[in-house]
Amino acid sequence: MGESLRHRGPDDDGVFVDAAAGLALAHRRLAILDLSPLGHQPMQSADARWVIVYNGEIYNFAAVREILVGRGHTFRGHSDTEVLLASIVEWGLEGALARCDGMFAFALWDRSERRLWLARDRVGKKPLYYGRSSRGLLFGSELKALLSHPDFEPEIDADALTSLLRYDYIPAPRSIYREVRKLSAGHCVCFDEAALRASDWPVPHAFWDAQAHIRTASAQRFRGGESEALEQLDAHLRDAVRLRLHADVPVGLFLSGGTDSSLVAALAQRESAQAVRSFTIVFTDRYDVDGVYARKIAAHLGTAHTEFPVGGADALAVVPRLPEIYDEPFADVSMIPSVLVAELARTQVTVALSGDGGDELFFGYARYLRALRNWRWHAWLPAAPRRALGRWLMRGDLETARTGGSRTIGMELAAEGIDGIYLNRISRWRAPLRVVRGAKEPTTAYTAYPLADTDLSPAERMMSLDFLCYLPEDILVKLDRSGMSAGLEARSPLLDSRVAEFAWSLPDALRVRESEPKHLLKALLRRYLPEELVDRPKAGFGAPVGSWLSGPLREWADDLLSEDRLRRDNLLDASSVSRRWNAFKHGERKWHTHLWSIVMLQSWLGWQRDFRAARRQA
Repeated sequence: MGESLRHRGPDDDGVFVDAAAGLALAHRRLAILDLSPLGHQPMQSADARWVIVYNGEIYNFAAVREILVGRGHTFRGHSDTEVLLASIVEWGLEGALARCDGMFAFALWDRSERRLWLARDRVGKKPLYYGRSSRGLLFGSELKALLSHPDFEPEIDADALTSLLRYDYIPAPRSIYREVRKLSAGHCVCFDEAALRASDWPVPHAFWDAQAHIRTASAQRFRGGESEALEQLDAHLRDAVRLRLHADVPVGLFLSGGTDSSLVAALAQRESAQAVRSFTIVFTDRYDVDGVYARKIAAHLGTAHTEFPVGGADALAVVPRLPEIYDEPFADVSMIPSVLVAELARTQVTVALSGDGGDELFFGYARYLRALRNWRWHAWLPAAPRRALGRWLMRGDLETARTGGSRTIGMELAAEGIDGIYLNRISRWRAPLRVVRGAKEPTTAYTAYPLADTDLSPAERMMSLDFLCYLPEDILVKLDRSGMSAGLEARSPLLDSRVAEFAWSLPDALRVRESEPKHLLKALLRRYLPEELVDRPKAGFGAPVGSWLSGPLREWADDLLSEDRLRRDNLLDASSVSRRWNAFKHGERKWHTHLWSIVMLQSWLGWQRDFRAARRQA
């Protein structure tokens, strides 16, 4: 199981076995702090009670270590792992988690109480899967670790497939396998012998509840003006960047030329005594406006900038590797350039800072503007006749709502408030239950209305839902898997919990400007860059899958989407998928957004069969 994760930790490996308890822990190490053997894992606490396998970084470990030294603790090395263990000895698990700011997923064995704890960081930067085998509990950073265990016999979760079709990803706590769960961000769960014997497993507990913090922040609004808000935001971000620059290996940053990565670059260069390494991929088969601006921004800030030229053939070469890299079906098209930039950056650095989080915290997505426009239209019609008209217009094939016309209008009219309107904006397949055989669609943050009883504005509601679901289950999955597939750790200063809590406290007047999305971040960026490098178009970080599916990937997709193959897999309604594929091949627009998730699923199914067969032979 550990060997299957070698890419996540190419520098060292270790195993701990407690034979009497029937427990074994395996670890693969990516050495970033304390490169000596004193950072080796699995690591035991000084009192030998606790044993940990841990992926991630505690950013404030130096400050926590200083407190612990004052309380009488001594340290053999200078790794953050040792500090985390000493914190658990001093304050207990939840007390340590409250004091340790970082990104992590870990398993902690309590030798005294014979209990195993699993924990995942506040925002969900690092992944953690856990599931049943025929003889007990299995867990790992990626599903391929569980697949490597001889007792693990997984079954595809049809319910989870409906989420894949709607969102392009599978939100926690579901996974692609019925027997496996993802630990949700900010949660921990404890297993003992009684829990393993029970038919229902223990319910994870939130040690940092994003919903609760959103509620608290919105009830205790920031009272200052824009200049005061900028001062506080600048201070929070400078500290977040400074903490994330600390490493015993080379550190760089991704620079796309957009607001978020440019702000991280500006603050990183300010905090660094030497030129920070910045990396941009430049697409050679089109005019790359982002690459042009990234070059200008790097020159202005004085970073040591590297451009990696990438053509369509380079991107297409990544496609067959996607199932192995992302480990379960995943269909965010920007995963392809994410893999490329991570692999290229890894040739020079081991850690890279990213700008992820700015859109969800500071009103950055264009879909927010479209949803607000539609929400205002609702005010023109009384609710009951509006919904009745919407349901009448929605008759027939709901998927055509993505291509315009009466069903598009109908879905918008029938939507329930801003949450329903926004669900339409983010849904790929509008009726996935009509496509996935024998399934029920799971509840997610987008359908459970978790913040409906708050006084959040419509804009705040959308951003909060994205923070709870889209961010940890799509954006951060993409960042983690693309980076760790190359042995590169990615850190996101904008997702420091202090930055998030501050953003949630800001009133709409400071955070939401429809005329200038991400107004506050841009206003801060103007302190570091001239106006012409701030107020500029952003091309995005996607991939032209429509032209790929109709061109160089057509034969490959034809095989994956053949009706015979779909019927053999018996997961989807083969005729429905084939109808979309044939319509797309005959020039109907939009269907590539539906089909890409199916192509990724079919490709993953083939990889999974080959992976399991190879493991059985081994």
